[in-house]
Amino acid sequence: MAKAPKNSGRKTDGTFAPGNALGGRKPGSLNKTTMAVRELLDGEAESLTRKAIDLALTGDGPALRLCLDRIAPPRKDTPIEFKLPPIETIEDAAKASAALLAAVAAGEVTPDEAGRVMALLTAHKQLVESGELEARIAALEAKQ
Repeated sequence: MAKAPKNSGRKTDGTFAPGNALGGRKPGSLNKTTMAVRELLDGEAESLTRKAIDLALTGDGPALRLCLDRIAPPRKDTPIEFKLPPIETIEDAAKASAALLAAVAAGEVTPDEAGRVMALLTAHKQLVESGELEARIAALEAKQ
């Protein structure tokens, strides 16, 4: 007689059944290494911070970088400045796009920055188009 398959807590599709304790850790639970590190550092944060500052003040490069990164973290995004015409119509959006491409060609704006600005222009153009369509539909309905 064949043995019955071992009950691993999994359904036939390989996922765990709802409420099954074998389904892994609960969301937000920490692994053992993280808990051990936290236990070792418990109560030492102030002295470690003071040591890092002292090392930074003596010219230790990595310690200095660590402290400066906490004081003034690197910016993930920087503002850009270039001339952009006002955008109120779809034609204005096309002019703004042309101005943006000219700024890229002149080296005033990077292609990556231009891509992000172009996404904003596209979204704004769609809003303008929607507003124009709404106005046209309202005008047609008013005539009837």
